[in-house]
Amino acid sequence: MGIRPVFFEGYKFEGYKIEKKSEDKPKEVTTTVDDKKLQEEALKELNSLIGLNKVKEIIQEIYAFSQLQIKRKKEGLATEPIVLHMIFKGNPGTGKTTVARILGKLLKSIGVLEKGHVVEVERADLVGEYIGHTAHRVRENVKKALGGILFVDEAYSLARGGEKDFGKEAIDTLVKEMEDNRNKFILILAGYKHEMEYFLNTNPGLRSRFPIQIDFPDYTIDELLQIAEVMVKNRQYKLTESAKRKLMKILIRDDNSREIGNARLVRNIIERAIRKQAVRVLNKINITKEDLITIDSIDIRED
Repeated sequence: MGIRPVFFEGYKFEGYKIEKKSEDKPKEVTTTVDDKKLQEEALKELNSLIGLNKVKEIIQEIYAFSQLQIKRKKEGLATEPIVLHMIFKGNPGTGKTTVARILGKLLKSIGVLEKGHVVEVERADLVGEYIGHTAHRVRENVKKALGGILFVDEAYSLARGGEKDFGKEAIDTLVKEMEDNRNKFILILAGYKHEMEYFLNTNPGLRSRFPIQIDFPDYTIDELLQIAEVMVKNRQYKLTESAKRKLMKILIRDDNSREIGNARLVRNIIERAIRKQAVRVLNKINITKEDLITIDSIDIRED
């Protein structure tokens, strides 16, 4: 009787088989002071993210699962292979890249990844202009990502060009690299939810290679306001109450815009407000510290 696939809420591990107990001595994984510091830093960063509660829960489960497999192997117990290639589905600005960076740090801190860095690429970085060029580009980027994570944004665009497009070659080369460099890097394909579903359906064997699929929801308006407050605080500014009300009004009015912005939309509004505040304050005769840190409603543009 076959081994039943293991499912977790929100994502699934498919096709796992229990490994036979190895006669070889398990590789010793030692935790250094730097690793502990990295682990604490990454967990703090993860927990400080606004919203994304389900995403955070899944990342913590992946982290715990990976830790336990290492400990079980060390004790000579049967383990499940740590296959951590992932699909991140969600609109722009929902935290996909940020979570990938945190995950890299977490997995580096326990020895699953040697380096934990994230190499961020998109179609233009992978697809070449002539035969053989694409495979070379993909291999070069995988080489850069060894020991860490290769994060392909808008991955669905690789399947858009049809049979004669080199995007298909990029997909095939990525799949081959996943086999040739098994356990040496993690591949994360990211993009809009519906487009990623279409992308996975274009290649019947592709979905099973990515056992973990995570949905990144749009932020609520309250969460976007919290993100704005964190952004200004980190830059040593503060929003007046009238500025908060105006920002809330813009977010409510432009609710549909979150599909193309989310946290990026808020960041753009705040950065533009800081520039406008600079012009306003510089025209004052006597500039106080309070002037330097205060963003008022007049600084927030509605267009």
